Amino acid sequence: MISPQLPPVGIAGTGVYIPPQVITGQEIAARTGLPDFVVLEKMGIRAIHVAGPQDTITAMAATAARRALDAAGLDPLQLDAVLYHGSEYKDHIVWSAASKIQQMIGASNAFAFETYALCAGAPIAYKVARDMMRLDDRLQNVLLVSASRENDLIDLDNLRTRFMFNFGAGGGAAIFQRGLARNTVLESAVRTDGSLADTVVLTPAGDEPRLMPAEMGTLHGRLDVQHAEYMAERLGAVSLANFTGVITEAVERSGYALGDLRFLGITHMKASFFREILAAVGLTPDQAVYLDQYGHIQSVDQVLALELGLAQGKIKDGDLVVLAGAGTGYTWSATALRWG
Repeated sequence: MISPQLPPVGIAGTGVYIPPQVITGQEIAARTGLPDFVVLEKMGIRAIHVAGPQDTITAMAATAARRALDAAGLDPLQLDAVLYHGSEYKDHIVWSAASKIQQMIGASNAFAFETYALCAGAPIAYKVARDMMRLDDRLQNVLLVSASRENDLIDLDNLRTRFMFNFGAGGGAAIFQRGLARNTVLESAVRTDGSLADTVVLTPAGDEPRLMPAEMGTLHGRLDVQHAEYMAERLGAVSLANFTGVITEAVERSGYALGDLRFLGITHMKASFFREILAAVGLTPDQAVYLDQYGHIQSVDQVLALELGLAQGKIKDGDLVVLAGAGTGYTWSATALRWG
């Protein structure tokens, strides 16, 4: 629960960038040989957006950041920190995207750093930023920014990776503001099952083609699955409990009961599991946004779901909202918000 001795931290503005180029679910089905109903209905992929050559990680992140700054009514010089929490598949390897984004948006008064938790990254970054800001009065305005184009890493001929065929591209950003008593960032919860740490890895470069033009980076390889049977068995046993566990813990640590929850912004996943999670936390599909027109954009999903939920009238002033995700490794995370 929020301590009365510490100031609130609220979301002053958000921004999203989605590349215009689209691959439809029917195209994915034709390319993979899977039936249309499997891709469209079971996997829940109506379309994914894919990055063009100009859509580097930092370009997409910077566009989303500028939109969040506009929404917050802030100048980039008012930012005190830039926290990048997106894909490690970025313009270059062993390299700080956060510093580049800081330079691209003109936030020269801000320091820049990165956190990384794959597709569980957004709620964890929200926790990191919120906790830092409440304790440090030098941090008045902090940009949290993310981007992903990990669909580049998927080989559609490799059916071991079919649960990742939903990977798309885009960028997302949120501005956290110290002392802002609206759109309040509340408590978070995180769980990790390290027995799944080695299940999804990038293949060695070998003869794999370069994924991006030379001026944008040097990464080779594709995502692949090891120990597939164990992964399926273990996730089947623990994933629902861990999702509902972190959602419930974030709500209860914020001083509420699960019955107070009004909206869930959660990463894209197969349609049946999405509905199962909603039912388990007492929500209906009308109290969430299913990202079947976007796919899974790593830690962009949460701010995208938040913006869509607001645009569709599913989030109202005073609503208790939870943003949740899970990332290979395997980590589950959730952060509660009091909107309005």
